[in-house]
Amino acid sequence: MSLLAEHLQRAWLRRGPMAYLLWPLSCLMAVLVWVRRLAYHRGWLASTRLPVPVIVVGNRIVGGAGKTPTTIALLQHLQARGLRPGVLTRGYKARQDTLPHRILDERTHAQLEATDTGDEPLLIWRRTHAPMAIARHRAQGGRALLDAHPEIDILVCDDGLQHLALQRDIEIIVFDERGQGNGWLLPAGPLREPITTPDTPGLRTPPLVLYNAATASTPLSGFTAQRTMAPLRSLSHWWAADRASIDSKPPPPGATVLALAGIAQPQRFFDALTALHYRVQGIPLADHADFAQLPWDDADIDLIVTEKDAIKLDPIRLQQMRPRTRVWVAGLDFCPEQAFWAQLDAALNRLPLRHSRVNPTVTPLT
Repeated sequence: MSLLAEHLQRAWLRRGPMAYLLWPLSCLMAVLVWVRRLAYHRGWLASTRLPVPVIVVGNRIVGGAGKTPTTIALLQHLQARGLRPGVLTRGYKARQDTLPHRILDERTHAQLEATDTGDEPLLIWRRTHAPMAIARHRAQGGRALLDAHPEIDILVCDDGLQHLALQRDIEIIVFDERGQGNGWLLPAGPLREPITTPDTPGLRTPPLVLYNAATASTPLSGFTAQRTMAPLRSLSHWWAADRASIDSKPPPPGATVLALAGIAQPQRFFDALTALHYRVQGIPLADHADFAQLPWDDADIDLIVTEKDAIKLDPIRLQQMRPRTRVWVAGLDFCPEQAFWAQLDAALNRLPLRHSRVNPTVTPLT
């Protein structure tokens, strides 16, 4: 994370001098947000309803609040219900070319890397194998995905809360410990839209609020989720998705380790490792770091990385360039509370789903 980004993140937590200086621009931002939503509501700007229901996962605060683990947990839940979900995503930092969209599925995944898709879409694919369209215009990507996979009966739009050009049936709004920060819109605060933004027209149920935190962090009523770190796996086993064979022995608690995190809040990852009694030497990086240059020296030491970073670290490349470093992947187990799934299932049961084989309820994956 850059020094400017760190400074802004701290400034956005309170109404200090910088926030007050930028407050007039936040007022302008509020007007623009209101006018834009009104334009979609009145039909002055076009929005598209796709032929299958759409669930949007997003947040009202800038930065990583937990959208990706929420999306993964949601897709796994839908699959367990007997649904055949697909994914729509912008693919942040994906390579831009003349293609209006990319399809990521069983037929194409071997030819695509994180630079083609973005790191989070490729991670979602690895964890769920749900077919995915990567496109700036989500509706256009949705049509292409449904053409390629007519079996899809529900779509999950990752990070699309403010993408009003795509109509949706259910919204899941994710917050973390930061809550609404100082309560002001960008650039004086961290909010993309007001915390009390009216419901998007066309929803079949009020938005579901999910807190990626131990307790609610805003006045909005919602549900909490528990996040725990999965057992460490060697990078080669993680890439091979090899759970059957015996893995190498990970570093024991109390060991000194390097920890690398190219995520929105690296310190959260370092703190989680410290809670497991590792002695952590942290390497914080910018969110979505591309690893064109490996940011550590070759040494006889254990390095622990997030799954979002592992997706960009080729084991063959590391064996050539950092042969002495043992790299481990720390996955995240993300478990919303049972009441969240019950509320979601009630909403799903009201959707016009095309397939009749859907189980009305399912025990959440743990």
